[in-house]
Amino acid sequence: MALNRREFLKSAAAASAASAVGIAVPSNLEAAANDAEKGWRWDKAACRFCGTGCGIMLATKNGRIVAVKGDPAAPVNRGLNCIKGYFNAKIMYGADRLKTPLLRMNDKGEFDKHGKFRPVSWQRAFDEMEKHARKALKESGPEGVAVFASGQYTVMEGYAAQKMMKAGFRSNAIDPNARHCMASAVVGFYQTFGIDEPAGCYDDIEITDTIVTWGSNMAEMHPILWSRVTDRKLSDPDRVKVVNIQTYTHRTCDLGDFNIIFSPSTDLAIWNYIAHEIVYNHPEAIDWDFVKENIVFTAGPVNIGYGMRRKGEKSITPVRPDGSAGKYTAKEMETINKEMAKKVSAKEAPALAPYGYKEGDIMKNTPGTLKHWLISFEEYKKSLEPFTLDYVAKIAKGDPNEPLEDFKKKLKMLADLYIEKGRKVVSFWTMGMNQHTRGTWVNTLSYNVHFLLNKQALPGNGAFSLTGQPSACGTAREVGTFCHRLPADLMVKNPKHRAITEKKWHIPAGTLNPVGNQHIMKIHRDIEDGVVKFAWVNVCNAYQDSASAKHWIKAARHMDNFIVTSDGYPGISAMVSDLVLPSAMIYEKWGAYGNAERRTQHWRQQVLPVGDAMSDTWQWVEFSKRFTVKDLWGPYTLRNGKKLPDVRKDAKKLGYNDDTTMFEILYANDRAKKYKIDLNKFPQKGYDNSECLGDSRNVKGEDGKVFKGYGFMIHEYLFEEYASFGRGHGHDLAPFEVYHKVRGLKWPVVDGKETQWRFNVKYDPYAAKAAKAAGSKSTHAFYGPLAKKLLQGSLTKPDKKLGKKALPLKAKIFARPYMDPPEMPDENYDTWLCTGRVLEHWHSGTMTMRVPELFRAVPEALCYMNPKDAKAKGVKRGELVWVESRRGKVKARVETRGRNRPPQGLVFVPWFDEKVFINKVCLDATCPMSKQTDYKKCAVKITKA
Repeated sequence: MALNRREFLKSAAAASAASAVGIAVPSNLEAAANDAEKGWRWDKAACRFCGTGCGIMLATKNGRIVAVKGDPAAPVNRGLNCIKGYFNAKIMYGADRLKTPLLRMNDKGEFDKHGKFRPVSWQRAFDEMEKHARKALKESGPEGVAVFASGQYTVMEGYAAQKMMKAGFRSNAIDPNARHCMASAVVGFYQTFGIDEPAGCYDDIEITDTIVTWGSNMAEMHPILWSRVTDRKLSDPDRVKVVNIQTYTHRTCDLGDFNIIFSPSTDLAIWNYIAHEIVYNHPEAIDWDFVKENIVFTAGPVNIGYGMRRKGEKSITPVRPDGSAGKYTAKEMETINKEMAKKVSAKEAPALAPYGYKEGDIMKNTPGTLKHWLISFEEYKKSLEPFTLDYVAKIAKGDPNEPLEDFKKKLKMLADLYIEKGRKVVSFWTMGMNQHTRGTWVNTLSYNVHFLLNKQALPGNGAFSLTGQPSACGTAREVGTFCHRLPADLMVKNPKHRAITEKKWHIPAGTLNPVGNQHIMKIHRDIEDGVVKFAWVNVCNAYQDSASAKHWIKAARHMDNFIVTSDGYPGISAMVSDLVLPSAMIYEKWGAYGNAERRTQHWRQQVLPVGDAMSDTWQWVEFSKRFTVKDLWGPYTLRNGKKLPDVRKDAKKLGYNDDTTMFEILYANDRAKKYKIDLNKFPQKGYDNSECLGDSRNVKGEDGKVFKGYGFMIHEYLFEEYASFGRGHGHDLAPFEVYHKVRGLKWPVVDGKETQWRFNVKYDPYAAKAAKAAGSKSTHAFYGPLAKKLLQGSLTKPDKKLGKKALPLKAKIFARPYMDPPEMPDENYDTWLCTGRVLEHWHSGTMTMRVPELFRAVPEALCYMNPKDAKAKGVKRGELVWVESRRGKVKARVETRGRNRPPQGLVFVPWFDEKVFINKVCLDATCPMSKQTDYKKCAVKITKA
């Protein structure tokens, strides 16, 4: 049979697809497929995109990835991919891939912040970085050196970056873009469980009877999981119920038995309504045996502000008579001023009444706090009293055209599904609940309902936060690349945790900085305030993905600082920068990710990087060669007056001298060199390793010489040292080699077995061990160690006279009210704006907009609008409008019949398109507890362009 190349490939694809779903393949088709794939090498990997963590298979030939398919052996996706997943190869081969470092220079070849980008060597690039990092340290101390990190780092990249920042530069100004997507879920986990990450797993989908999505368009954002939800629904359509709770109608709603469209921020009220329904109208549904054994009730302050700039900060000083302040306009300050004080509205007054507030009161805000204390069940019940069906329906109905009685019926049906005895329920959410000025609150409210009913940490039952990025769990959270964290749930402010870390890293006691408050929005603000002088963007697009973006871009371009971006493509962050470094992309390096169900997955380097691109791990390790003990470990005084000690003498006691480099201490130490290169042994055999061995491109490194590799298995070293933090402490990971044999494992991995349901004595060995040690016969043990000793008090305040109470193995139910966001539609800005993603594009579009098929599918970001709003504003489908807020405006094309169908009064504009730069419009308010930005609600006006 004679076939041309295209037919060969089609035959191969057809045969592969048939095989994946168990269909017998005709012998002639199988023969053609085998012929087409001759010379291909297949290997497993993880998908580059969302936090679902799908497994893929990559085929390489002649040093290039030639095919991608879903991995039938991967338990997450079982051979399926979404549309982005199938283009994992093409994201690497865009026409404008960055291949060499680019520095802004004048015609004399000198660095010039206003010069044009010109190619330079890696040596010259590191020369400039060293010069400006030293300048920043001299002028601002460790707080002057910052990193915009990422939930898209590999585990090894994030760990390498963290070591150099926190142990080398002694700076905690490293924070991932996961701050934007997962921080509220994280703080919710910490406050509720005392430990991070979900109790359940994806297997809950096939076991449950009820799937409720809260602010999550799973059909587009987690499409493979949604395929499993759909399969579960179709397997038993009468029993299985799907409910979607959203601010606008989208593709996820198409499967719903019913959908609830709510007014932005009132998800707080809806969760409290369900709890009210349980406590007041169905007290028999409370599993008191479970609650008394495992749960305590708590409360915290409500006047915590909105995570914006505060009075006295440099960039909002001085305040002028016209209402403007510093670098902010009077219109911007209208919203920012609510950070200091706000008037209690009629809408929120009933919810705040149990806390002593009434309509018209001025609430004076203090910066967000994690403080909370124990209360009685009666006090908790008092907090729920306002959340009657009438009140919640009145404030929460999001579609003005829906009859109120119909909305009430839906709320009652929702509560009934949760309450129904014997009905299993899984609550899923993503950015709709996390990107919220009360994101931590609403996360904890979800657990309240599940705890009261004993429907948490059981197969098919639980509240489950879905992750947005591929390693927001594995690298941002587990590795601890947040400003306040260290690996495996250790915290920089805890002296015991710092001591553990210093010992593992073999650095002097007192090296680590105890002040970790430079979260991602504070880094931007610190650049604008002139504190941060050197900032490095890693594996993200920090200048496109941050709200109030024009402020940060202006500060980066026009102030005295040096901005570096490492990327595969020239996105907005690269264009804003002074130096651009070409990064190896996903399958051009060894790596590991951790997904939303605690599954850690590894892959091997499949091909060589393009041009002179090198991995972010390599960039950090090479940069570390430029700094010595003498350079970095002297004394510093921080902004708050805290002093970092001079640890150079203690360094000598560890065998270092003044000229010992951070490279030798943190990366090329004796511990690292024990991890040998062995090309005759699995998993190294047959695979490239650009960092460890160099490669045929002969890239010249930081010293101007051809890089020949480190000579030891640095990937395994970094992973194993990081993993040592969690082993024996509830974060156990398997050995490096094991992950190359399996399709990931859900931690904690104990005795070679993964854990499906944490805190459940039957399934979690740590829970079983803790319960046994405590003499408890409970089915659960919530063994997370954080915040497990609290003061006692009333709903409004703690009483120190009552002292603190220890809470071993307890989880918490929180009293938390509905509150308005700081910016809501008014007569000048009459429309809600919501932002997010679409199926075809990933975050800022830096990769997916380079894939022709994905670009053609969705070439621009549209302004999705209700047809009645479009008519009222005199615009038609396909016409251009201005979307304008107090911070800026963008032009976008109207869509009134698309996949996203907003109610009147709300528009949705995705943020992947740098030409429709919607984050110039968004407000940089955050959850004051988690510091996660609320992109889902601000006030805009729409006018015809």
